[in-house]
Amino acid sequence: MLKQAVSAFRSRKVSAEEELRWLWLASHAAVVLWDDESWDVLTARYIQLGREAGALTVLPIALTARISVHTFAGELLAAAELIDEVRTVTEAIGCQLPPYGPLIVAAWKGQEAEAASLIEGTLREVTSRGEGQGVAAAQYARAVLCNGLGRYEDALAAARLASERPEGLAFSNAGLVELAEAAARTGQDECAADALQQLSARASASGTDWALGVEARSRAVLSDGDPAERCYHEAIDRLGHTRARAELARAHLLYGEWLRRENRRAGAREQLRAAYVMLTAMGVEAFAERARRELLATGETVRKRTVETAVALTPQEAQIARLARDGHTSPEISTQLFISTRTVEWHLGRVFAKLGISSRRQLRQALPDAGRQALLA
Repeated sequence: MLKQAVSAFRSRKVSAEEELRWLWLASHAAVVLWDDESWDVLTARYIQLGREAGALTVLPIALTARISVHTFAGELLAAAELIDEVRTVTEAIGCQLPPYGPLIVAAWKGQEAEAASLIEGTLREVTSRGEGQGVAAAQYARAVLCNGLGRYEDALAAARLASERPEGLAFSNAGLVELAEAAARTGQDECAADALQQLSARASASGTDWALGVEARSRAVLSDGDPAERCYHEAIDRLGHTRARAELARAHLLYGEWLRRENRRAGAREQLRAAYVMLTAMGVEAFAERARRELLATGETVRKRTVETAVALTPQEAQIARLARDGHTSPEISTQLFISTRTVEWHLGRVFAKLGISSRRQLRQALPDAGRQALLA
């Protein structure tokens, strides 16, 4: 039934008025199904409709949904830009929204202090209102954070709380993925097997590469020998066909960790190197550090990563700079971001100073599309 509903919204036979009212639920249904293509299409359309209609009460919800799309795609800089836009819009209209976007991004980045503060604050807020989905979201974020940091006991406890709440929907699904990894790392075999059984049933019903990819990765973590290796290969192949690049990077990481424990150092280095480069470029720092430590354990020499000059820009400066680079005028940027033209020009002045340029024409050379890179010796 959910597949039919998502397909109906993608058919464009729904009126703009109905889309503005229901796209938040349709896009959430897409991620419940692990349908990354529909999730991408529907959240992008939701933002477009909100901007075109000037629906400021809708826009923060649409932007928050899109932040999660960018996060799972490993596009954390783009996610940070939208977080800044959510803040700008909510301040302008005087409304409050639980910080789901900042929460998920901070957890994936591995920013422990910031994520912990957001998690605790969100739990207090949503628990007081009885919002089960909010509880699942916060506990899922804690599980991701702790798995990244290698604190598997804490990840296990949080993932249990996230996955046991059916009203959490997408976060309940994702919680099972975190639960399988944390349970395997803490020797909780029965818990891990139960998580995998639930995950397999849901992934089979979904049938997407994203769903079957994370299921294969979880099965690999709980397997040994040739079955584990086959599952890792399946996970990497399936996830490689999706937008879930952050999950793909984690598959390389887990496979590399397994190969190192099997004393297959050459293969381990190949997988860990791929994971480290991807995770570093994404800004998924805690998982990248896990990959770096494992590489060092194989005897690899890992040089410090380098960061593009663009990363020194604030999220709003980066967003304005990219819009200007792509040919948008200051009035167009001010309309899209709900700020004054004078504010746009002020930010561009700061961008020019940071990048050492003097005009918009130079933005294409100073602000290329390439992400941050990691250097491996």
